[in-house]
Amino acid sequence: MRDGTLEIVQIRAGEMANFSYLIYCPLTLRGLGVDPSFAPDALLDAAGERGVAIEVLVNTHGHPDHIAGNGAVLAATGARLAAHPLDVPGAEIPLGDGSVLAVGKGSLQVLHTPGHTPGSLVLHPPGALITGDTLFVTFVGRADLKGSDPAALFASLRRLAALPPETLVYPGHDYGPQPVSTIGYERAHNPFLQCGDLESFLRLRMG
Repeated sequence: MRDGTLEIVQIRAGEMANFSYLIYCPLTLRGLGVDPSFAPDALLDAAGERGVAIEVLVNTHGHPDHIAGNGAVLAATGARLAAHPLDVPGAEIPLGDGSVLAVGKGSLQVLHTPGHTPGSLVLHPPGALITGDTLFVTFVGRADLKGSDPAALFASLRRLAALPPETLVYPGHDYGPQPVSTIGYERAHNPFLQCGDLESFLRLRMG
């Protein structure tokens, strides 16, 4: 699909219902990959089929099911690795809240959304969100893992929920009734986004 000048390709990746993504500029055929997971060939094939050169590989966070394919993609493309240093300390491009990544003639913003992990990121191309494990379709990421912070996750989710309702949501896993939704759909159908305060969120997420 097309968001502004950028195309977003959702790719099934591995045996844990992961999604990886190819985001590219159709005018220049320059792009970036996101979270190759256990199926880096799927990301490379998607780029090859479209003639896209992957120049940057982004990790939304540092869990193995998202970064396992990094080496294969980097070796095949010569791309630079980008991530938050709290999750992926060796990334060539350190990302934080407000970072901007150029993608051909387009660009996307980076949101730091801690909670699932300290360095969790959401990518924000025009009109869309690549949410990693922060927000799923009708669900949210775990907050009981090492480095998780449920209060931070609640704050991150409230930030995402405040975006325009037509904003598309592309999650890191296929855990919901459909592979893509919108912020408006999540407000209406995701019980975690309907929690009015931290206490109710903690009861639901941690209970």
